[in-house]
Amino acid sequence: MTDTRHLLNRLPNDIGGLPADPIQRTDHELEPWEKRCHALADVLDFHKIINTEEKRRGVEALGAEMVGKLAYYERWIAAFANILFQKGILTPSELARKMDEVGARCELDNAERTT
Repeated sequence: MTDTRHLLNRLPNDIGGLPADPIQRTDHELEPWEKRCHALADVLDFHKIINTEEKRRGVEALGAEMVGKLAYYERWIAAFANILFQKGILTPSELARKMDEVGARCELDNAERTT
């Protein structure tokens, strides 16, 4: 396979053999939103809405630029949203409305803590 053809067939996470900096291995406690994201993946899989393979393909479909810019669980969330949009289970406006509700709730919680 030619170098050009190999690059065209390479998926964003397929970085084996490419030059890169050493991997910085660090353990860290997951943030609450990361734990919820993982739990959401389990629920979606349990209810046969999104399986592991769909999630993997969904992350790959984000493209190299997005994969490079988003954190691990941010990729999952973006992939879940896109898959749910494609399946007609969720619309972008429904997601935006819910995000506004959660944002308002967080602002209220923060305001209550400072008073």
